[in-house]
Amino acid sequence: MKFNTKTIHGGQKHEEATGSVMPPIFQTSTYAQSSPGNHKGYEYSRAANPTRTALENNFAAIENGTHGFAFSSGLSAIDCVLKMLNPGDEVIAGDDLYGGTYRMFTRMFEKYGLKFQFVDMNTVENVSNAISAATKLVWLETPTNPLMKIADIEAISKAVKAKDANILVAVDNTFATPYLQQPLDLGADIVMHSATKYLGGHSDLVMGALMVKDAKLAEELHFIQFAGGAVAGPMDSFLALRGIKTLHVRMQRHCENGKAVAEFLANHDKVGEVYYPGFENHPNHEVAKKQMKDFGGMVSFRLKDESQAAAFQFLENTKVFTLAESLGGVESLVNHPVTMTHASIPEPERLKIGITDSLIRLSVGIEDINDLLSDLEQALNQ
Repeated sequence: MKFNTKTIHGGQKHEEATGSVMPPIFQTSTYAQSSPGNHKGYEYSRAANPTRTALENNFAAIENGTHGFAFSSGLSAIDCVLKMLNPGDEVIAGDDLYGGTYRMFTRMFEKYGLKFQFVDMNTVENVSNAISAATKLVWLETPTNPLMKIADIEAISKAVKAKDANILVAVDNTFATPYLQQPLDLGADIVMHSATKYLGGHSDLVMGALMVKDAKLAEELHFIQFAGGAVAGPMDSFLALRGIKTLHVRMQRHCENGKAVAEFLANHDKVGEVYYPGFENHPNHEVAKKQMKDFGGMVSFRLKDESQAAAFQFLENTKVFTLAESLGGVESLVNHPVTMTHASIPEPERLKIGITDSLIRLSVGIEDINDLLSDLEQALNQ
């Protein structure tokens, strides 16, 4: 199947008892057994639920994987990956990460003996040079949150495997979605999504996803998820599966609107630097062109007035863009990373990579582009 068909039919089958086209919401915790251990494939919904299974099969299909897992949140999916490691193991991660990921790495798992190196993944050499005998996982976002850095998934995966084939490469594919890039096809071992965002697409659920190709890796992840209990419920699974069915058409509009917004901001006299991988002057634009189908709907920028007061004045005056956490919904959102999504990163670390008071992140929705540009214009004029 082509991708646009996979979003609707990938991994799916009609419900056997009734022929229902849409998977029913199996709102049950347990399942009848005719004899101890003799059941119809389901025992207890922490281990598996038919609605969640339908979603997980679709997760696998859209990322060209063989196994998918639906978690109660994106962070619980990351938590599952880290629980494969042992004290003394090292993780190499990008220096520009979602604040919640950084917080989990440094404030939760460092105290259990895991070590973390944060490097600029704009260049492959920075990653390969950081690898040591203790390295067990390389964690990258691309595009990154919020500075829209691009890491070369294929080149990094090859470099890592050349050093040690047992090191896992995991990619947070939330910003790009499988519509734009499929990391498993580029050599990654694990793909992670905050399915809260573009996969769900309607800001009405919280969920995480993991997709893999390797059966042994899938077995280990399933055990950790089952033992830890961080599973998605059947209602959220139903909503996510419904959301994915329109992922391809939504992403087309997100990309169109994102490009128009980025170009508008780049030509506005009150705007400084604009971070958007579709620009030819973006540091890794050619890499983005190579591994992405388009450039997405996420745009970050700085005001020329670099004070927090100016940023707040803009943020408080948008009308169509809603000031809120999160991203990837059909509605446009505006965010202030320093005080919102990345507040958990210590100020010296934020400033070192460029997350400053004047940085603003936009999740460009699928509204009429003229309304979005008019809203940005009037807010900038405030």
